[in-house]
Amino acid sequence: MVIGQEFSVLSDKGDEYVNRIVQHINERAKEIGDASENVTTSDIAILVALNITEELFRVRGEKEDLRSRFEGRVEELISYIDEKNK
Repeated sequence: MVIGQEFSVLSDKGDEYVNRIVQHINERAKEIGDASENVTTSDIAILVALNITEELFRVRGEKEDLRSRFEGRVEELISYIDEKNK
């Protein structure tokens, strides 16, 4: 059950993976429901979606920053090696 609603979910990742996702959504929904008054299940679902999407965008930004820093460092090392081999 996801936020009190029954869903059939098919995934090639297996039941354990799907259960972890459902658990995460339900935990977030409980946090939001506990922190809010007079919210409907639909409101909670939308707020969960917004919160998880914000997390996704933040993690993507962090990933891009790490990739960029890694590439910069690799270029520095290549330049250093090239200088030493001259």
